[in-house]
Amino acid sequence: MGIDISVIIPAYNEEENVVILYKELTSVLHSLNRDYEIIFVDDCSTDTTYQRLSEVHDHDDHVKIIKFRKNFGQSAAMKAGFDHAMGNLIITMDADLQNDPHDIPQMLEKLEKENYDVVCGWRYNRKDPFFKKLFSRVSNSFRMYLTGETIHDSGCTIRVYRQEAVKDIELYGELHRYIPALLLWKGYTIGEVKTNHRERVSGKSKYNGKRLTKGFLDLLVITFWQKYSGRPMHIFGGSGLIVGGIGFIIALYLGISRIIFGTVLTDRPLFLVALVLLVVGVQFIALGIIADILLRIYYGQNERKNYLIDVILW
Repeated sequence: MGIDISVIIPAYNEEENVVILYKELTSVLHSLNRDYEIIFVDDCSTDTTYQRLSEVHDHDDHVKIIKFRKNFGQSAAMKAGFDHAMGNLIITMDADLQNDPHDIPQMLEKLEKENYDVVCGWRYNRKDPFFKKLFSRVSNSFRMYLTGETIHDSGCTIRVYRQEAVKDIELYGELHRYIPALLLWKGYTIGEVKTNHRERVSGKSKYNGKRLTKGFLDLLVITFWQKYSGRPMHIFGGSGLIVGGIGFIIALYLGISRIIFGTVLTDRPLFLVALVLLVVGVQFIALGIIADILLRIYYGQNERKNYLIDVILW
């Protein structure tokens, strides 16, 4: 009989939280009366997180551990969990105890009764510092505007997926925040549930300005990928035609001026502007052709990984 539920938990320096989370999560999963596995992905922690997880693994066959060789980040940890999960339904959550495992039953119920492919948690009453909530609100608004995806909280890690939705998903950088947008683009249905968000009691938040910047840049990539991944030539070639067209019109005007009025072109800055626009236009078109070629190579590749595993305890 196959596994029904896989729970994926990325962990980095959460030595004070992982055992508590394991006990709380196990209690909830037992109450569901379903076959399950819990996959902790240790993102090369520098504290005793891996040792504590190893002790849990020694006493519970449901617990599986993937340990990275170096710190690859949360998106890579999610990807490793997706690659190794055996469950028909996959649940993701943070290891910092701020996600509440007791929200899992209602999320599973919504996914199965309303036939969603993904159900996302919504931290409608967040227990985070003011500026973190402010940045998150701005980021969510910007994300909705760019991607057209309407869930309230893209940064909430607790989610339930059907396995087929995330089987071949590509994750890198901070793209784990935008998994719903990626799946919506592929045609999967997405719902959300208000979830309980708890204050962080132990450990240190990994959220900082550097991750915020990376997340914003990845959002731009997602937006471009959604709109132009099928034919990048449409944006690069279109831009090239516009820029080159403007340059051509200016050059045509200067050429007519030269022929009819005998205007000296070498002393006119507009002549240099026309040349630059023509060159840039040609470069944009060439870039579009190269992007199309790279896209074909991308889709022709298989088994791409953005992480290296040191140890697997299965």
